[in-house]
Amino acid sequence: MTKLKLLVTNNVRKFGMIIALIGIALFFQVLTGGALLTPLNVTNIIMQNSYIIVLAIGMMIIIITGEIDLSVGSVAAFIGALAGFFMATLSLPVSASVLICLIVGAIIGAWQGFWVAYMRIPSFIVTLAGMLLFRGLTLIVLDGRTIAPLPDSFRTMSAAFLPDINAGGEIKLLTLIIGFVASVLYILYEIRLRKVAKFYRFKVTSKGFFVFKISFFVAALNLFTYFLALYRGLPVVLLILVTLVLGYSFIMSKTVLGRHIYAVGGNMNAAQLSGVRTKKMKFLAFVNMGVLAALAGLIFTARLNASTPQAGTLFELDAIAAAVIGGASFSGGVGSIFGAVIGALVMGVLNNGMSLMGIGTDWQQAIKGLVLLSAVAFDVLNKNKGRM
Repeated sequence: MTKLKLLVTNNVRKFGMIIALIGIALFFQVLTGGALLTPLNVTNIIMQNSYIIVLAIGMMIIIITGEIDLSVGSVAAFIGALAGFFMATLSLPVSASVLICLIVGAIIGAWQGFWVAYMRIPSFIVTLAGMLLFRGLTLIVLDGRTIAPLPDSFRTMSAAFLPDINAGGEIKLLTLIIGFVASVLYILYEIRLRKVAKFYRFKVTSKGFFVFKISFFVAALNLFTYFLALYRGLPVVLLILVTLVLGYSFIMSKTVLGRHIYAVGGNMNAAQLSGVRTKKMKFLAFVNMGVLAALAGLIFTARLNASTPQAGTLFELDAIAAAVIGGASFSGGVGSIFGAVIGALVMGVLNNGMSLMGIGTDWQQAIKGLVLLSAVAFDVLNKNKGRM
């Protein structure tokens, strides 16, 4: 019992957010009369919040370095405007337009990263200026108008589903098969990690808790894919998200680059004395944020099937809130990609549940603000408790 208590205490933020997500989902499931956890709505939650998850991944890395980016919503809107201009006005191919937009996103990230990392201007000021700059450029590109519709092939990234092996069936078998295969791979991965930890005589959890953890996540994964299979199967955008989450999780936890990013946020002076190129790490974090903001803008534009001047409004709030709720600390050096996804889903379920209940956007914003404040207060109190 003592070991279990110690394990939960050491991972209070990680387990707390997962429990909070489940609790919020069940809370709205009751209040909405079962409307929240239907196959259609579960799919909608994923597709409606896909661009926030993308932004949250980039924002998590930015906050880990001890910085902030307030411009992501305006950058996403600007990239969406460029995409509409390229495809609808200039009639450029979809692939070329997407590639150019991602390159522009990288250039924007490099521009802001240069001022933050090498000129040492506070990221709050640089990205606040970027928020105004790119919102203005969005209006210039669109001339205050909405560009629509966009090519069907472009909409595929945000609105399409994987074709199924049993066309016309009520349950999409391919989705169930993918969920089963993912479960097997997850089990093998966890067993391998445990064996490696034991080989090097690292401390591991009890066998009972290990089995419980695997069983919980496998059950959750297969229940999730079952819900998707009851509607239209796996959305294409979900595959994009899974690829990003796995790729960035590997980079941040298994590579030298990831360790250096954590080192910069944990203690920049110590990292610099240890040979870490701190300026380069911060610069790359902003370049990465620019690319992910561009991708989020493309996903949002594809889902909306239009480039609009109002796109990206308050995206930075949702991205920052998702990262902080997911375990990031504004002092830097703390956070995980999985936590960012959990945080984004918490915000997504809150938005969706309140919308289903008919709560207005004014109250939704107020409630989200309180949730963000609570997450930051929890982080501060938890740290102060640790110092005592």
